[in-house]
Amino acid sequence: MKEKIQKLLSDKKLKNTETRARVLEAFLLTKHALSNQDLENNFEYVDRVTLYRTLKTFEEKGIIHQALDGTDKNKYALCSENCSSVMHHDSHAHFTCSVCASTICLDDVQIPELKIPQGFSLESTNVILNGICNACTN
Repeated sequence: MKEKIQKLLSDKKLKNTETRARVLEAFLLTKHALSNQDLENNFEYVDRVTLYRTLKTFEEKGIIHQALDGTDKNKYALCSENCSSVMHHDSHAHFTCSVCASTICLDDVQIPELKIPQGFSLESTNVILNGICNACTN
């Protein structure tokens, strides 16, 4: 795990700090999106400002993306390997479980290209699916 974290940070030209390594490890160990509060709860101590800056840096570098789920919480999930600081390839649906409240990236469920009226400029598209995840169904 430590080697994977070091490689990912190195590939994105980021210094390996304790907070960055801990945050990245939390994302690597989970299959669902994490909020600031989730991360704070995972750590015995973390400076909120440092955590916020770490998440912003990771988002800017293409390590994580916002996983919108229709709530007012900012949640983040790991990006695919081909994301970069210039282009995020995160045009996939997000699934929110009505039982456990987890938000999960559905990388195989792509958002279709939408035709919008002339004169409009599309900046982003989000698809949020709601239901019961496979962990809660079983």
